Amino acid sequence: MYLPVYLWAANGIWQTDEQAHGALILAVMVWLFWGVRRQIASAPVDPAPVLGWLLFLIGLFVYFVGRVFTISIFEFGSQPFVAAGILLLVRGPAALRIAWFPVLYFVFMVPLPDLLVDALTQPLKAWISMIVVELLYDVGYPISRTGVVLSIGQYQMLVADACSGLHSMYSLSALGTLFMYIMARKSVLHNAIMLTSILPIAFVANIVRVIALVLITYHFGDEAGQGFLHGAAGIVLILVALAFFFALDAALYRLIPRTAVVKAIGPSPG
Repeated sequence: MYLPVYLWAANGIWQTDEQAHGALILAVMVWLFWGVRRQIASAPVDPAPVLGWLLFLIGLFVYFVGRVFTISIFEFGSQPFVAAGILLLVRGPAALRIAWFPVLYFVFMVPLPDLLVDALTQPLKAWISMIVVELLYDVGYPISRTGVVLSIGQYQMLVADACSGLHSMYSLSALGTLFMYIMARKSVLHNAIMLTSILPIAFVANIVRVIALVLITYHFGDEAGQGFLHGAAGIVLILVALAFFFALDAALYRLIPRTAVVKAIGPSPG
């Protein structure tokens, strides 16, 4: 049912910089469901046909509308409903409780709506440009900006839509929630702080990425900035975000008392 959607995405939007994370999300989804397969198999079988059919049919309807009108948001957005419906129909609520995170993780495969992208891209580019210029100017670099065009030395750089951080913040949100799921901290306060920090960390990581590109261009030339090192800056983005996630998680683990009110974030993926 979803194979044509995945094949279309693999030959289309997943080859773009903005949606390249979609293929990785699919791989993570397979890994997540594989990790809880034994727990689902050993869960008590108690089908919930009413709720199961309701969610399943909602998913089918959304999928059908997406296929007929070629709306990828609907095609991908139907997946959580279909998956939840199948679990309820075949195994029951216990299986859905076990697989709640993999089911919700389908959300990160849904492409961002164009209206949202258009509304947020320009403000994000302006903020990032302003912050990058302020930081580099304060440490002595000859940098200025006109709108979202940065001038450093003899080079001018445009902070493009891809560098606005919106799509990277979306993909890093997927990384952050996956990190929380794997770590499975017990403290509600710990998890709440980690969850609310995901977007700020993603924003800061993207600023570091733009700074890296600006400095590469300034010190090694335009070809280096637009060539291989431009792609390598995307790896820097992920590494910086992971470093922040690990550092914050470690700090909270040490600072928050073990006697705090606890609640597991979800079943262990293993």
